[in-house]
Amino acid sequence: MPATRAETLEAVLGYCFENPELLERALTHKSRAYERGADPTLHDNEQLEFLGDSILGFVVSEKLVALYPNSPEGRLSKLKAHLVSASHLFQVAYELKLGEFLLLGRGEEMSGGREKKALLANALEALIAAIYLDGGIDPAREFVTGIIFGEFHTAEQALGAVPDYKSALQETAQSLKLPQPRYTILEERGPQHAKTFLVEARVGKEWVSQAEGLSKKSAGQKAAQEVLRLLRQTSG
Repeated sequence: MPATRAETLEAVLGYCFENPELLERALTHKSRAYERGADPTLHDNEQLEFLGDSILGFVVSEKLVALYPNSPEGRLSKLKAHLVSASHLFQVAYELKLGEFLLLGRGEEMSGGREKKALLANALEALIAAIYLDGGIDPAREFVTGIIFGEFHTAEQALGAVPDYKSALQETAQSLKLPQPRYTILEERGPQHAKTFLVEARVGKEWVSQAEGLSKKSAGQKAAQEVLRLLRQTSG
Protein backbone atom coordinates (compact mmCIF):
# COMPACT_ATOMS: atom_id res chain seq x y z
CA MET A 1 0.00 0.00 0.00
CA PRO A 2 1.20 3.54 -0.68
CA ALA A 3 2.43 5.18 2.51
CA THR A 4 -0.26 7.86 2.59
CA ARG A 5 -3.13 5.35 2.31
CA ALA A 6 -1.55 3.13 4.95
CA GLU A 7 -1.14 6.09 7.27
CA THR A 8 -4.77 7.08 6.72
CA LEU A 9 -5.96 3.60 7.63
CA GLU A 10 -3.63 3.40 10.63
CA ALA A 11 -5.16 6.62 11.92
CA VAL A 12 -8.64 5.09 11.55
CA LEU A 13 -7.57 1.87 13.29
CA GLY A 14 -5.66 3.67 16.03
CA TYR A 15 -2.59 1.49 15.48
CA CYS A 16 0.70 2.11 13.66
CA PHE A 17 2.38 -0.97 12.16
CA GLU A 18 6.08 -1.65 12.65
CA ASN A 19 5.83 -4.09 9.73
CA PRO A 20 3.68 -2.51 6.99
CA GLU A 21 3.70 -5.78 5.03
CA LEU A 22 1.38 -7.28 7.65
CA LEU A 23 -1.11 -4.50 7.07
CA GLU A 24 -0.95 -4.98 3.32
CA ARG A 25 -1.43 -8.73 3.60
CA ALA A 26 -4.44 -8.30 5.91
CA LEU A 27 -6.13 -6.24 3.20
CA THR A 28 -5.20 -8.48 0.25
CA HIS A 29 -8.01 -10.67 -1.07
CA LYS A 30 -7.04 -13.94 -2.76
CA SER A 31 -8.23 -12.57 -6.11
CA ARG A 32 -5.45 -9.97 -5.97
CA ALA A 33 -2.86 -12.51 -4.85
CA TYR A 34 -3.70 -14.81 -7.79
CA GLU A 35 -3.24 -11.93 -10.22
CA ARG A 36 0.28 -11.44 -8.90
CA GLY A 37 1.10 -14.96 -9.98
CA ALA A 38 2.40 -15.96 -6.57
CA ASP A 39 1.29 -18.63 -4.13
CA PRO A 40 -1.84 -16.96 -2.72
CA THR A 41 -1.53 -18.76 0.62
CA LEU A 42 1.63 -16.74 1.24
CA HIS A 43 0.20 -13.38 0.21
CA ASP A 44 -3.57 -13.20 0.76
CA ASN A 45 -5.38 -12.61 4.05
CA GLU A 46 -7.06 -16.00 4.54
CA GLN A 47 -4.57 -17.37 7.07
CA LEU A 48 -4.63 -14.08 8.96
CA GLU A 49 -8.42 -14.26 8.97
CA PHE A 50 -8.20 -17.75 10.51
CA LEU A 51 -5.90 -16.51 13.26
CA GLY A 52 -7.86 -13.32 13.80
CA ASP A 53 -11.08 -15.26 14.32
CA SER A 54 -9.47 -17.12 17.24
CA ILE A 55 -7.97 -13.97 18.76
CA LEU A 56 -11.31 -12.19 18.47
CA GLY A 57 -13.14 -15.04 20.22
CA PHE A 58 -10.58 -15.14 23.02
CA VAL A 59 -10.52 -11.39 23.66
CA VAL A 60 -14.31 -11.07 23.54
CA SER A 61 -14.69 -14.00 25.96
CA GLU A 62 -12.06 -12.54 28.28
CA LYS A 63 -13.73 -9.13 28.27
CA LEU A 64 -17.21 -10.50 28.91
CA VAL A 65 -16.04 -12.67 31.82
CA ALA A 66 -14.28 -9.65 33.34
CA LEU A 67 -17.37 -7.48 32.93
CA TYR A 68 -19.87 -10.06 34.18
CA PRO A 69 -18.18 -12.55 36.55
CA ASN A 70 -21.57 -13.65 37.92
CA SER A 71 -23.43 -14.00 34.62
CA PRO A 72 -24.50 -17.48 33.45
CA GLU A 73 -22.70 -19.09 30.54
CA GLY A 74 -25.78 -18.84 28.34
CA ARG A 75 -25.94 -15.07 28.69
CA LEU A 76 -22.25 -14.66 27.95
CA SER A 77 -22.57 -16.94 24.91
CA LYS A 78 -25.40 -14.81 23.54
CA LEU A 79 -23.38 -11.63 23.90
CA LYS A 80 -20.30 -13.23 22.37
CA ALA A 81 -22.27 -14.65 19.43
CA HIS A 82 -23.47 -11.17 18.58
CA LEU A 83 -20.09 -9.48 18.93
CA VAL A 84 -18.22 -12.02 16.75
CA SER A 85 -21.00 -12.44 14.17
CA ALA A 86 -20.35 -11.65 10.52
CA SER A 87 -23.18 -9.12 10.60
CA HIS A 88 -21.64 -7.17 13.48
CA LEU A 89 -18.13 -7.34 12.01
CA PHE A 90 -19.47 -6.14 8.66
CA GLN A 91 -21.17 -3.18 10.31
CA VAL A 92 -17.97 -2.24 12.15
CA ALA A 93 -15.91 -2.57 8.95
CA TYR A 94 -18.51 -0.59 7.02
CA GLU A 95 -18.38 2.26 9.54
CA LEU A 96 -14.56 2.22 9.38
CA LYS A 97 -14.85 2.46 5.55
CA LEU A 98 -12.53 -0.52 5.37
CA GLY A 99 -13.72 -1.35 1.87
CA GLU A 100 -11.86 1.66 0.51
CA PHE A 101 -8.55 0.06 1.52
CA LEU A 102 -9.07 -3.53 0.31
CA LEU A 103 -6.66 -4.86 -2.33
CA LEU A 104 -8.81 -6.78 -4.81
CA GLY A 105 -8.41 -8.50 -8.14
CA ARG A 106 -10.07 -6.98 -11.18
CA GLY A 107 -12.96 -9.44 -11.18
CA GLU A 108 -13.74 -8.92 -7.51
CA GLU A 109 -13.47 -5.18 -7.99
CA MET A 110 -15.97 -5.28 -10.85
CA SER A 111 -18.45 -7.35 -8.83
CA GLY A 112 -18.61 -4.86 -5.95
CA GLY A 113 -16.17 -6.60 -3.62
CA ARG A 114 -15.52 -3.46 -1.58
CA GLU A 115 -19.05 -3.63 -0.21
CA LYS A 116 -19.43 -7.39 0.19
CA LYS A 117 -20.32 -8.50 3.70
CA ALA A 118 -18.01 -11.52 3.79
CA LEU A 119 -14.98 -9.69 2.39
CA LEU A 120 -15.26 -6.85 4.87
CA ALA A 121 -15.87 -9.10 7.88
CA ASN A 122 -12.96 -11.34 6.90
CA ALA A 123 -10.63 -8.39 6.37
CA LEU A 124 -11.46 -7.07 9.83
CA GLU A 125 -10.54 -10.44 11.38
CA ALA A 126 -7.32 -10.44 9.33
CA LEU A 127 -6.49 -6.99 10.68
CA ILE A 128 -6.88 -8.27 14.25
CA ALA A 129 -4.32 -10.99 13.49
CA ALA A 130 -1.98 -8.54 11.76
CA ILE A 131 -2.03 -6.25 14.81
CA TYR A 132 -1.37 -9.24 17.07
CA LEU A 133 1.59 -10.46 14.97
CA ASP A 134 2.98 -6.94 14.73
CA GLY A 135 2.60 -5.78 18.31
CA GLY A 136 1.42 -8.67 20.48
CA ILE A 137 -1.75 -9.38 22.40
CA ASP A 138 -2.03 -5.98 24.17
CA PRO A 139 -2.66 -3.83 21.08
CA ALA A 140 -4.86 -6.58 19.62
CA ARG A 141 -6.89 -6.62 22.83
CA GLU A 142 -7.14 -2.82 22.80
CA PHE A 143 -8.33 -2.83 19.18
CA VAL A 144 -10.99 -5.46 19.79
CA THR A 145 -12.34 -3.90 22.98
CA GLY A 146 -12.29 -0.39 21.51
CA ILE A 147 -13.52 -1.06 17.97
CA ILE A 148 -15.42 -4.36 18.05
CA PHE A 149 -17.11 -3.79 21.42
CA GLY A 150 -17.90 -0.21 20.50
CA GLU A 151 -21.29 0.71 21.97
CA PHE A 152 -21.21 -2.35 24.24
CA HIS A 153 -18.32 -0.90 26.24
CA THR A 154 -20.30 -0.33 29.42
CA ALA A 155 -22.00 -2.97 31.52
CA GLU A 156 -25.48 -1.56 31.05
CA GLN A 157 -25.16 -1.42 27.26
CA ALA A 158 -23.53 -4.84 26.99
CA LEU A 159 -26.34 -6.53 28.90
CA GLY A 160 -28.73 -5.04 26.37
CA ALA A 161 -26.65 -6.07 23.40
CA VAL A 162 -29.66 -7.02 21.31
CA PRO A 163 -32.54 -5.05 22.84
CA ASP A 164 -36.02 -5.29 21.34
CA TYR A 165 -36.97 -1.63 21.18
CA LYS A 166 -39.99 -2.37 18.97
CA SER A 167 -41.60 -4.52 21.65
CA ALA A 168 -40.73 -2.00 24.35
CA LEU A 169 -42.24 0.81 22.28
CA GLN A 170 -45.43 -1.17 21.70
CA GLU A 171 -45.81 -1.89 25.42
CA THR A 172 -45.14 1.74 26.34
CA ALA A 173 -47.66 3.02 23.81
CA GLN A 174 -50.29 0.62 25.18
CA SER A 175 -49.61 1.69 28.77
CA LEU A 176 -50.06 5.36 27.78
CA LYS A 177 -53.21 4.55 25.74
CA LEU A 178 -51.60 5.80 22.54
CA PRO A 179 -51.93 4.42 18.98
CA GLN A 180 -49.79 1.42 18.10
CA PRO A 181 -46.41 2.19 16.50
CA ARG A 182 -46.27 2.29 12.71
CA TYR A 183 -43.15 1.65 10.63
CA THR A 184 -42.53 2.90 7.10
CA ILE A 185 -39.57 2.16 4.83
CA LEU A 186 -38.77 5.58 3.37
CA GLU A 187 -35.75 4.73 1.26
CA GLU A 188 -33.45 1.93 0.09
CA ARG A 189 -29.96 2.79 -1.12
CA GLY A 190 -26.96 0.92 -2.45
CA PRO A 191 -26.36 -2.30 -4.41
CA GLN A 192 -28.36 -5.45 -3.70
CA HIS A 193 -25.61 -7.06 -1.61
CA ALA A 194 -25.00 -3.97 0.55
CA LYS A 195 -28.22 -2.00 0.89
CA THR A 196 -28.95 0.59 3.54
CA PHE A 197 -32.50 1.34 4.66
CA LEU A 198 -34.16 4.47 6.01
CA VAL A 199 -37.11 3.61 8.26
CA GLU A 200 -39.57 5.84 10.05
CA ALA A 201 -41.20 4.90 13.36
CA ARG A 202 -44.30 6.80 14.43
CA VAL A 203 -46.68 6.79 17.39
CA GLY A 204 -49.66 9.01 16.64
CA LYS A 205 -48.90 12.42 15.15
CA GLU A 206 -46.49 13.72 17.75
CA TRP A 207 -43.80 11.08 18.24
CA VAL A 208 -41.78 10.24 15.15
CA SER A 209 -38.18 9.36 14.32
CA GLN A 210 -36.20 8.18 11.31
CA ALA A 211 -33.11 5.97 11.35
CA GLU A 212 -30.78 4.28 8.89
CA GLY A 213 -29.46 0.72 9.10
CA LEU A 214 -27.91 -2.09 7.11
CA SER A 215 -31.19 -4.02 7.36
CA LYS A 216 -34.86 -3.07 7.68
CA LYS A 217 -34.86 -4.67 11.13
CA SER A 218 -31.89 -2.72 12.50
CA ALA A 219 -33.16 0.56 11.06
CA GLY A 220 -36.60 -0.07 12.57
CA GLN A 221 -35.07 -0.88 15.96
CA LYS A 222 -33.01 2.34 15.94
CA ALA A 223 -36.03 4.44 15.00
CA ALA A 224 -38.13 2.71 17.68
CA GLN A 225 -35.42 3.38 20.27
CA GLU A 226 -35.57 7.12 19.63
CA VAL A 227 -39.39 7.27 19.70
CA LEU A 228 -39.31 5.28 22.94
CA ARG A 229 -36.88 7.81 24.40
CA LEU A 230 -39.16 10.68 23.38
CA LEU A 231 -42.21 8.99 24.88
CA ARG A 232 -40.49 8.30 28.17
CA GLN A 233 -39.17 11.83 28.28
CA THR A 234 -42.67 13.26 27.72
CA SER A 235 -44.42 10.94 30.18
CA GLY A 236 -41.63 10.94 32.70
